[in-house]
Amino acid sequence: MGKNVVQKILDPHIVEGKPIPGQEVAIRIDQTLTQDATGTMAYLQFEAMGLDAVRAELSVSYVDHNTIQVGFENADDHRYLQTVAAKYGIVYSRAGNGICHQVHLERFGRPGKTLLGSDSHTPTGGGVGMFAVGAGGLDVAVAMGGGPFYVTYPKVCLVRLTGQLQPWVSAKDVILKMLEIFSTKGNVGWVMEYGGPGAATLSVPERATITNMGAEMGVTTSVFPSDEETRRFLKAQGREDQWVEIVPDPDAAYDKVVDLDLRAIEPLAAYPHSPGNIKPVRELAGMAVNQVEIGSCTNSSYKDMITVAHILKGQHAHPSVSFAVAPGSRQVLQMLAREGALGDLLDAGARIMESACGFCIGNSQSPQTTAVSLRTSNRNFEGRSGTKDAQVYLVSPETAAAAVITGEFTDPRDLDMPYPKVDMPEAFLIDDSMFILPEQADKDVAIYRGPNIGDPPRNDALPADIVGAITIKVGDKITTDHIIPAGARMKYRSNVPKYAEFVFENVDPAFYQRAKATRDQGEYNLIVAGESYGQGSSREHAALCPMYLGVKAVVAKSFERIHIANLINFGIVPLTFKDEADYEKIAAGDAVEIPDIRGRLQRGEDLVLADKTQGIEIPLAYNFSDRQRDILLAGGTLNYVVS
Repeated sequence: MGKNVVQKILDPHIVEGKPIPGQEVAIRIDQTLTQDATGTMAYLQFEAMGLDAVRAELSVSYVDHNTIQVGFENADDHRYLQTVAAKYGIVYSRAGNGICHQVHLERFGRPGKTLLGSDSHTPTGGGVGMFAVGAGGLDVAVAMGGGPFYVTYPKVCLVRLTGQLQPWVSAKDVILKMLEIFSTKGNVGWVMEYGGPGAATLSVPERATITNMGAEMGVTTSVFPSDEETRRFLKAQGREDQWVEIVPDPDAAYDKVVDLDLRAIEPLAAYPHSPGNIKPVRELAGMAVNQVEIGSCTNSSYKDMITVAHILKGQHAHPSVSFAVAPGSRQVLQMLAREGALGDLLDAGARIMESACGFCIGNSQSPQTTAVSLRTSNRNFEGRSGTKDAQVYLVSPETAAAAVITGEFTDPRDLDMPYPKVDMPEAFLIDDSMFILPEQADKDVAIYRGPNIGDPPRNDALPADIVGAITIKVGDKITTDHIIPAGARMKYRSNVPKYAEFVFENVDPAFYQRAKATRDQGEYNLIVAGESYGQGSSREHAALCPMYLGVKAVVAKSFERIHIANLINFGIVPLTFKDEADYEKIAAGDAVEIPDIRGRLQRGEDLVLADKTQGIEIPLAYNFSDRQRDILLAGGTLNYVVS
């Protein structure tokens, strides 16, 4: 039997285990990327492991998240990252060079390679035929040191594309349609492979939009074939020699096949507060819009930006709309400037933001109170924009541009103008001067550590019994942004004791004091949650900060992939209810115990949650590999690796 694209990339990289769906395998990682919000802790952990150099083929450190320098913290972290990169042989992408996923696609993405990134939208690389996966920073640190990455060998769903997108419909609408079909939960352990005749009609930036936002479905990653369109993109980036063809064999097998006719897709929007809440734009038409933000790693490519510039040429932003644009990379910004499109955007009233994550992570451009904000980014979780009661909608660049003109939700097909046809350039502007390459770096540099940067805290070994309290009980779809806020709080990412003060800040502001009190009394904190706990960012601080506060276990109906790995990495035991109805039987504040947890895990026996307040015992389930069990027993990966 022939192989599909996923198998052709993944199987040669397996160094341990067998390619059987549902079984854990260890894979060799060719490339790694970090960004500054997660990279500081990743490199602190890399240092703590005592490694002397990076052993991956390529490691890149991007500065794109906390580029706003109010106070010393962000600037200190950037200097730390630059000196670490120089010392250990890492490519350093300076602030202003662009968003990691957009820049990596342009300058480093290579078909057939594996990429591990400390950002959940690393699957963007699937647009150029990579097996690109988001993970916690500790997993990336291990991979930088030459260690394998452990992942469940996936089931593969072929999304067979037919037809071609109609005018005013774009790749963002394709992935919103996918979210309508598959939702944001229940897809753990799957990879989406896009193929069929319709795939050839999509450019690499369009493919990257689709693979980028596949993260919102909870899949391991998404991938397109490496075909003639991929070759054209790499040639235009001056990297045609890195192209290899990777297409499925004619008799390739899949675990599921879904047909999607591109011709039938219409402009769509994700309404508050989940990327999985999908409506046609025409159903929202007429709703007043207060803010439009165009950019983010999902929709900030040259193709996206030039399309918006053409739509807005000769137009002007409606008086009620605050309008900003953030090109995804310096390359995109330079090309817009040289071609006159940047002037068209400025003439239309656009505020040009830095080529960075900015508004997407809530560290700038927070909307007004109760605002309706249309954004081309990938997440609209409550409060993520920096304004808790803002109503954030995710839309395509075309739909966003239409709202700029009209001041309200408008199906772009209803604009009185022809759809601008944008061809991919035969050659992109190549200027890599904002990279500091390892051969340009000073290997003798002293690593800089500002006062906000501390050592990564370690957990204690798993105790014989977990005795403590249910410190918080939360519902379904709790995201990592709910657990540990991004935005302005993220400047404390290198200072875990300080950052931990904001755990669950937007859910229960009193959590920190309760958890600290329980920890200081010598007992443990437990979290109880509903379905899909840990959606969203790969930010490992959503596990690291609770660990620091003495959280020893999370009992949930279900978990998302990256977060469950991060919990294990930091010695927090992720457990599920054997009977989900038991979730209703326990309450926040209950005194609880998980007796003999260490011994039972070692023996592979069942666990129970003894709720002393309610006077009941609740059976718990777990599914750990031998490696994961040993990490939990040690109290986390750092203890496991450095022992």
